[in-house]
Amino acid sequence: TAFSSVAHICRDVNYGWLIRNVHANGASLFFICVYLHIARGLYYGSYLNKETWNIGVIILVLLMATAFVGYVLPWGQMSFWGATVITNLLSALPYIGDMLVQWIWGGFSIDNATLTRFFTFHFLLPFVVAALTMIHLLFLHDSGSNNPTGLMSDMDKIPFHPYYSFKDLLG
Repeated sequence: TAFSSVAHICRDVNYGWLIRNVHANGASLFFICVYLHIARGLYYGSYLNKETWNIGVIILVLLMATAFVGYVLPWGQMSFWGATVITNLLSALPYIGDMLVQWIWGGFSIDNATLTRFFTFHFLLPFVVAALTMIHLLFLHDSGSNNPTGLMSDMDKIPFHPYYSFKDLLG
């Protein structure tokens, strides 16, 4: 079972306990950095750049989903009941809720199929987050990271390269 696999890694594999704790605590540290990033964005009004902000919100939701399925993977009692409660919240969605819950579970109850799906999600979602982060940065560089209003204030400026660099080169 997943629980015995985690127990084996923590107890019998050299420094397995360290790898597990670095992974779990590293995720918590990562979320602290994400929340600081969001606070900075709120303070500076970055939400005015709607495309960048909305992609950031999608990234946050996917990060939370990745963390949740990672929390379930050890398959202890807290993991099982956490998965039961959180996935059952989706059944409140009209029309598709029950079908969505059964798709996530891989059947009519939480079982090994659920664990396999959660492991797959935990592995694949970071790649989706990385791709969305690149798109987030692409939209960010369109207007500038320290320019939340999107106004172009450098319209009358001349860039150093190629104008001044060639002037210095030709002398």
